[in-house]
Amino acid sequence: MFKLTRVYTDDKDDSRFEDIEITLKEAGEIGFLSDLIPARGLIFREVLPTYDFDFHNAPQRQYIILLDGEIEIETSRGEKRSFGGGEILLMEDTHGKGHKTRNLENIKRRSIFIPLD
Repeated sequence: MFKLTRVYTDDKDDSRFEDIEITLKEAGEIGFLSDLIPARGLIFREVLPTYDFDFHNAPQRQYIILLDGEIEIETSRGEKRSFGGGEILLMEDTHGKGHKTRNLENIKRRSIFIPLD
């Protein structure tokens, strides 16, 4: 299993966290693989150490792969979670009240966005 965190909008327009698992299948010598997930491309991103973005929605359904640094995401319900380099988020709160994101370390932070179909 491959674990990640989903950020989504509930039926009251609040953002929420959900822990999800991606099933992996035996693929012989190359290890374990998931099923193919269709995507539209890849976006590389870097933000300044002062990054502190008030409530906003994800611009599209997308995976975010955190390469370094550490962030805190706060949902519209006030729940906070921290995520660091190597963690993956599935952002699906494209409408509703949104979420906050801020850097927790005083470094430029890099990530990769993978917009989904």
